[in-house]
Amino acid sequence: MTFNGENWIEKNINSILTSDYPISILVIDNKSTDNTLAILSQFPAVEIIKSQHNLGFGKANNIGIQYAFKNKSDAVFLLNQDTRIFKNTISSLVAVLKQNTNLGIISPMHFSGDNETLDANFKTYLKSGIKNSNNTIVVPFVNAAAWLVSKECFEKVGFFEPIFNHYGEDRNYCNRVIYHGFDIGIDEKSKIIHDRAITRNLKKDTLQSRYVILNSFLNINNSFLKSSFVGLKSVFGLPKYFLKFYGWNKVLLLLLNLVSYFTILILHLKLILKIRKNTKLNFSGISGDQ
Repeated sequence: MTFNGENWIEKNINSILTSDYPISILVIDNKSTDNTLAILSQFPAVEIIKSQHNLGFGKANNIGIQYAFKNKSDAVFLLNQDTRIFKNTISSLVAVLKQNTNLGIISPMHFSGDNETLDANFKTYLKSGIKNSNNTIVVPFVNAAAWLVSKECFEKVGFFEPIFNHYGEDRNYCNRVIYHGFDIGIDEKSKIIHDRAITRNLKKDTLQSRYVILNSFLNINNSFLKSSFVGLKSVFGLPKYFLKFYGWNKVLLLLLNLVSYFTILILHLKLILKIRKNTKLNFSGISGDQ
């Protein structure tokens, strides 16, 4: 999926073209307004689906996933525009996925732009993992910058939840993957470069905090009562996190998150309960509408 990715997309596609594993490249463009499409047009091997609107991360990827399986793909490798892969990145992931039928998602190691240090956020996901005997680390979550997802996983779990626009989709999906009995893994022999600048602003952080709370409500691995408690707990935890970046009064941040919590609970309770109910079901058909 691309959106105004002119700073990265040429390096991204060139890296994919070096892959020693045979692949088809599909780009879903989210109504880019920069030179992304012009750059992509220079690559005849790349198939492009142009969205008429910015659908966000999950819904755009859902289009690509459905297209891939309609064209007889066995698995889908989801890759962010601000990443670069290596010759054996995909082949190593495929080998691990074939050897471990319990895996629904397998991700490579995520390195920062210098190709030496691990991506800062990725480090936290790695620390929560348990290493097994074949250089795979089983984790409860890894961000969706580079996911190889099996056809069986999509068939059972379904696609990204459309209620999320940008942020939170991958957390929700990982929770659902675990609920349906699949593992999530990191392949130590495979790696990508995630060349991103982690920026902060209040609008972005406020949006992310809402999705943290929403994900708490939707986590089907907990009862709704426990999910509500976890969501409320996050309300009190997020201000401590935000105060590292904003010197604002903790009470103000707490009030903002309380408003988000009760707004989501009151306005979207019916939808939350519907989504939780549907999550318990096996997804019926990878070519269905999302």
